[in-house]
Amino acid sequence: MARRIAAFSALLVFAVALLLGLQAENTFVTTLGRALLAMAGTFVIGLIIGLMGEKMVQENLKVTGKNGETSGPKPSSDR
Repeated sequence: MARRIAAFSALLVFAVALLLGLQAENTFVTTLGRALLAMAGTFVIGLIIGLMGEKMVQENLKVTGKNGETSGPKPSSDR
């Protein structure tokens, strides 16, 4: 899950940076270099966020697995 989040966000940022660089009429080399740097930085940030999300889900499953309960509303039998 973490790698998918990182890859998706990195590719999205790369595409946006590429389009905005070309729209600003920068040279192709400058635009491509900045887009690659943005992609690399976003991949690292996305990987960190994805790993944090995975850890939160694992901890939540561990807690709910011990008690056998969920934190949501309990169904009522008033039918």
